[in-house]
Amino acid sequence: MQKAQRGSRLHIAPAPRHPWTAPNPSNLPGGPADPSTSDFRPPEPEENELLCLLPGVVMGMGSPTGRALPFFLIFVHIYLHGALSQTTGPVGQRKPFFERLRRLEEQFRRFQEVTLTHLQGIASHYNLHYNLSFDIEARFQSLAHESRAVALALNQSQAAVQDKLGHLRTWVRRTQRRSRKADHRLLALSAAMSEGSARRAREQERQRAAVSGLARDVRALQDALLRLTPLVQSQSTRLAALEGQLRLAGPGPAARNVTPDPSRPSNPSAPQLQGGGQTIRAPPEPRDPPLDFAYRLQGAQEPLGLGNQQAWPPESPGEVCNVGPALIFPNASTMNVGFLRPGFLTGLRALSICSWVRTAADHLGTLLSYATEENDNKLVLHGRDSLAPGSVHFVIGDPAFRELPLQPLLDGQWHHMCVIWTSILGRYWLHVDRRLVATGSRFREGYEIPPGGSLVLGQEQDHVGGGFDSSEAFVGSMAGLAIWDRVLVPGEISNLAMGKALPTGAILTLDNATSVGGFVQRVNCTCLQLCP
Repeated sequence: MQKAQRGSRLHIAPAPRHPWTAPNPSNLPGGPADPSTSDFRPPEPEENELLCLLPGVVMGMGSPTGRALPFFLIFVHIYLHGALSQTTGPVGQRKPFFERLRRLEEQFRRFQEVTLTHLQGIASHYNLHYNLSFDIEARFQSLAHESRAVALALNQSQAAVQDKLGHLRTWVRRTQRRSRKADHRLLALSAAMSEGSARRAREQERQRAAVSGLARDVRALQDALLRLTPLVQSQSTRLAALEGQLRLAGPGPAARNVTPDPSRPSNPSAPQLQGGGQTIRAPPEPRDPPLDFAYRLQGAQEPLGLGNQQAWPPESPGEVCNVGPALIFPNASTMNVGFLRPGFLTGLRALSICSWVRTAADHLGTLLSYATEENDNKLVLHGRDSLAPGSVHFVIGDPAFRELPLQPLLDGQWHHMCVIWTSILGRYWLHVDRRLVATGSRFREGYEIPPGGSLVLGQEQDHVGGGFDSSEAFVGSMAGLAIWDRVLVPGEISNLAMGKALPTGAILTLDNATSVGGFVQRVNCTCLQLCP
């Protein structure tokens, strides 16, 4: 048998049958011999067929089944060698052996056919499995390619998800910080409302007590009037009788005896007569109501003082010069920022912040923000689009704040503003264009603004030096900004608003704004009206 592989399929072909060739007598045992004088003979037909079968057997040894035939072939080879060496034996003794050999040949041929059939089946199965393995390999490669594509897409989607998660975490942290601020402010408002409710309750209690006292006084007056009515009537009767006696007696000594009592003050509304040892007295006047209740009944409103605000119309400034450098914030980008360095070097128990401001936006935005590691709103002047137009929160040590009215600043013109605070009684003042528009007290009384923080212009910080929000950004121009660690007096504020000399003791000015970012422009103007 012979194996042949064509393309990707396995073919099993039968082994060719080779004709028998007589061996060379010189190669036989015993050396060369003469046919006429020796027992040499040609091989019998059975031997020839056996020899013709040997090449097929030898070819079959290359197949998997041929490996089981080595012992048989060795036996045949030994037998043939012995048969060839027995040249002088009788022919009759060799015939049974060849008969058996033919039977063996037939059995071997059948075995060879069965083996060939089996090998052909194995080859067909091999071809089928090969094709299947080829298809499986192709599918596996396709699946591997798809898996790589899916893995790449998964990595890309994972990177995108991680990026979105990062933005979401940043937004969540910012939202949490804002919610904490809102909670603190709500707590402060709740405490203020509770305090106001308690104050109103105490005031109402005092009013109820005063009304109760007044009702008692009225009842006492009514009782006194009831007691005085019979007396007045009796006195009227006696007075009428005396008048009749006087008319009958005429002028005389009796008339001269009717004189006023000099020991009592005269009262035109209560005449007093003395005659015949009898004195006519007016009934007692009712008592005055208590002074505190009378003050409350006046209904007069409290004059401008602590916690009052007035919306004064702004005053257009004339030509103002010597205001120093100006910063221009062209849009609400979070990149537009200015840093005042080195910030506050010592703690502040009082401060004054003054600046020229011009904006045409619908809200003021953040003018100034001071943040520390402990609190990102230690000092803030900011307004956002969610507040009323022109309203600004003045924050000192979040969550405490006061809302200041700055509506006149949103007309696109230059205005001068000063915000002043002191920890003594927590007093604060707001001046706009030299006029006091708001004042109050008990705002961070006894508090100290700590040093070592980050001082930013134009943005509100959610953490030190960052966390800006475009809805809280300042859009406009500011000039002549300066900060003092003391309370400015009205004369100094008026001089600033008229462009006169800067008051002494300023700890920070726009000259300290050495670092600006984004599209912020720093310009030097000789006069305020020349600033862009």
